[in-house]
Amino acid sequence: MRTVGERLVEGLAARGVEVVFGIPGVHTVELYRGLSGSPIRHVTARHEQGCGFMADGYARASGKPGVAFVITGPGLTNTLTAMGQAREDSVPMLVISGVNRRASLGRGLGRLHELPDQHAMVATLCPSRQILEPSDVAPALDWAFQRLTAGRPGPVHIEVPTDVMPLPCPALPTPGHPVARPLPPGIEAALPLLQAARRPVILTGGGMRGAEAELQALAEMLDAPVVLTANARGMLHGHELGVPASPSLEAVRALIAGSDQVLALGTELGQTDYDMYGRDSFPDLDAMIRVDVCADQLARHRAAVALQGDGRAAARWLADRLRPRSLGGAGRARETRAAARAELVGLNPRMPQQLEMVEAIRLALPGSLIVGDSTQPIYAANLYYDHDLPGGWFNAATGFGALGFGPGAAVGAAIARPDRKVVCLVGDGGLQFSPGELRTAVDEKADVTFLVWNNAGFREIAEAMRDANTEVIGCHPSPLRLEPFAAACDLPFTSIPMEPEILIWALQQPCVGPRLIEIRVTV
Repeated sequence: MRTVGERLVEGLAARGVEVVFGIPGVHTVELYRGLSGSPIRHVTARHEQGCGFMADGYARASGKPGVAFVITGPGLTNTLTAMGQAREDSVPMLVISGVNRRASLGRGLGRLHELPDQHAMVATLCPSRQILEPSDVAPALDWAFQRLTAGRPGPVHIEVPTDVMPLPCPALPTPGHPVARPLPPGIEAALPLLQAARRPVILTGGGMRGAEAELQALAEMLDAPVVLTANARGMLHGHELGVPASPSLEAVRALIAGSDQVLALGTELGQTDYDMYGRDSFPDLDAMIRVDVCADQLARHRAAVALQGDGRAAARWLADRLRPRSLGGAGRARETRAAARAELVGLNPRMPQQLEMVEAIRLALPGSLIVGDSTQPIYAANLYYDHDLPGGWFNAATGFGALGFGPGAAVGAAIARPDRKVVCLVGDGGLQFSPGELRTAVDEKADVTFLVWNNAGFREIAEAMRDANTEVIGCHPSPLRLEPFAAACDLPFTSIPMEPEILIWALQQPCVGPRLIEIRVTV
């Protein structure tokens, strides 16, 4: 009879898991026994945080849950940062960890990798469940995948004690089919309000990923500008109703304030999207119609009509029943786009040039995935940038804001989408959080261009200190010498100045597998 660890891997494969990201250890040997002969591919990260970021990038690029195997104690605590990012961005991630023997838990016996209460620690961040007997395996997997695929997605944790991992475990039952997300009950109340609106606006976030066709059909029926948060970029690329700009910008707020009906679809209305400058002057949304799959999210903001259910189903239902109008929506969207882009100059005179560098990536590699870390051109493009691939723009500069996200997430994205070019845009400071994951890219032959924005430090933080009339301290860690670093990673290397035309040339040079391009930032 196979062990608990082996059956867990079988159960993952039966639920469609094709890749796991992990670092093996003595606490997880039975999981790795299960991988032997399994159809599941294992990718070895260089740090458990990288495992989590890879699972995150894989999930965002594939639309399926990302899975990580880590050991108890430091393995899991190293992964918590990535789990926090996944929680804030609603990314489905399953983390399976070991934990010490059942009889030792909570007793403080000084065992290897011991924590006072690992399960309780993780439960403050995300749902966590223990497998204490072989009979717990199938229910735990059903529980996990229900949370990963229904309702608001996010990280989920399963832990298995070391004395349970090797126990004999009978064959698992065939998993059931995932439950479809429902049409929001009471959606009929939204129809007359939308039909009567003369200046409607749609706010949409990452919860509408995969529903581009439905969103476009609804926007065209309403003739409504669509404001796309950072996690919704790539939807409605080049469309006359699209507004790929942050609601933190005054131009976008003016559009919203001038509307007579706001429809919010799949957006948590979070501060890093809607009020990143902390101005507390966002237009009143109490009269909005809001659709979200999460009841907790709906309860956090007042709305005239709050509908719990699937945004895609809601958009399709509404588009099928609304009468088409011509309300000048394209003109309002066009004016907002122009004003939003012009606003960047007033925020930081260097932002337009930073944005041009991001747009150069799109021009050089159309239809690519751009995976960002927390770095200046990513901040600029989160404020205003129209990507050309749905789901092809994501980063850690919103929500949890974890530095070091980019390299691992880009590797996960490249494994999920080998048919696409992947660009990791990371600063020299962020790169030093997770340099080892570039070596994982080499091992996996992942088609990732690591584009390093080298301004020799934490320039964004230094500028914030100057703006606050504070002495700049701690913002100039010495950068890696990138050419020998690339050589140590067996990566082709190019160094270029901060000029869009030269960046386009560098990106279009033929290359098989990963490479590193340095952008020397001089202003």
